[in-house]
Amino acid sequence: MDECDSEGLALPIVVPAEIVEVFIDTTESARNAMHTAIGEEKTKVIVISVDSGGCSGYMYDMKIIENPNDESYQEIQFGDVTVLVHNEHSTMLNGLILDYKDSLMGGGFVMENPNANKTCGCGQSFR
Repeated sequence: MDECDSEGLALPIVVPAEIVEVFIDTTESARNAMHTAIGEEKTKVIVISVDSGGCSGYMYDMKIIENPNDESYQEIQFGDVTVLVHNEHSTMLNGLILDYKDSLMGGGFVMENPNANKTCGCGQSFR
């Protein structure tokens, strides 16, 4: 058997991600919506992240979780609401402007991202 014909396990290659200090801006309506979502739960935080998927390559994700007190997250304060962004997503989310729109069809957070080269019509997907 030739040395090049060997079968084996392929290992993933890890590429270190660039980490930047994240700046996120919010509108007053977004701050009010975040405050309403968190309520009086002082141990809860909002995590904004990026997942692979969507029609443009990446999708935004926002969720409320217990504060993980993990140093791999950057913490941004908006009044009494804490927003976390994982260092891994810092370059994609730096400069994000977070708004909240209320309409007859329902409301939701709207993200304007200066790092996006292309966005989808739904506003939830970008590249």
